[in-house]
Amino acid sequence: MAGSEGNSRSIESNQSGLHERLDEVVRRHLEQPFQKPIAERSQALFETLSGKVQAHGGPVILDSCCGVGESTRRLALQHPNALVIGMDKSADRIEREFLIELEQADNYLLARADLNDLWRLIAESDWPVTHHYLLYPNPWPKSKHLQRRWHGAAVFPYLLQIGGQLELRSNWKLYLEEFAQALGVAGQNKPEVGELSVSTPLTPFERKYQASGQALWQLVTHLS
Repeated sequence: MAGSEGNSRSIESNQSGLHERLDEVVRRHLEQPFQKPIAERSQALFETLSGKVQAHGGPVILDSCCGVGESTRRLALQHPNALVIGMDKSADRIEREFLIELEQADNYLLARADLNDLWRLIAESDWPVTHHYLLYPNPWPKSKHLQRRWHGAAVFPYLLQIGGQLELRSNWKLYLEEFAQALGVAGQNKPEVGELSVSTPLTPFERKYQASGQALWQLVTHLS
């Protein structure tokens, strides 16, 4: 999806507008609980993280799909009173966190996590989540892959239950427009998608897209 610095390709999709089955898919997931069993590894990770949350005793910020964790560390510096938890499915990306030259913070942690499990466990917990970031998630731009996008996935209702202020960023405006539509279908406020002006990029992808001259888009909403 992305090339070298300043040479990232734009999203190419066979969709020209909102997916025609978006509302249908979101409603089905809202009506039918996600039945996939929680993996033992995910349960153990959740219990470990819950211990960290309890010991912290303050607000929690989630940075889902955090990649190498640059955004997690930047968010930790911006929110020194919060525990910032970065989660990504890739151990390789998580382990490259040390490559980031950035001021250190002691209020964050990174975890390799299956978000289809962790979001469900967090949704049923009492974690004091104040903010949740989804920064440049995999867009899955082919129409047939709608249900691989977070708003088309079976775990979407649990993402909403986690609550707090949810912020998404993407270089594909349609992804955020679909997410906003899915929020409306789920009975949440349907936010506007706005163009984003960035002075200090939060993630490597944001830096690359900006250097390539691509428009960046943002969706921010408070989940009820």
